[in-house]
Amino acid sequence: MDTSSAKSRRRREIFERDGNRCVYCAQILDRSQLTIDHVQPRVKRGDQSPGNLVTACVTCNTQKGGRTAWEWLSDRPVERENFLRYANHVWDRHRHAVRKAAR
Repeated sequence: MDTSSAKSRRRREIFERDGNRCVYCAQILDRSQLTIDHVQPRVKRGDQSPGNLVTACVTCNTQKGGRTAWEWLSDRPVERENFLRYANHVWDRHRHAVRKAAR
């Protein structure tokens, strides 16, 4: 399988896993309105594994930018609760960092 079809399959699997829902604002959207977000961005040593990837709408992903989820969610209680409710497949260390940053 070439790289583009592997990437396409991974995107489809993440969208299906997350129910086509932005884990930050909780909207269920068409896939054309969704992106794949790195909970810990690649520029901050995040990787491409499913434990670091979530579905995000374009608006939330743009607002989050290159920050980690815990940096962005620290002062966003609604989005933080949505993330903790819907991002069940991310690594426990990421979920813990989101909770810790809110204190």
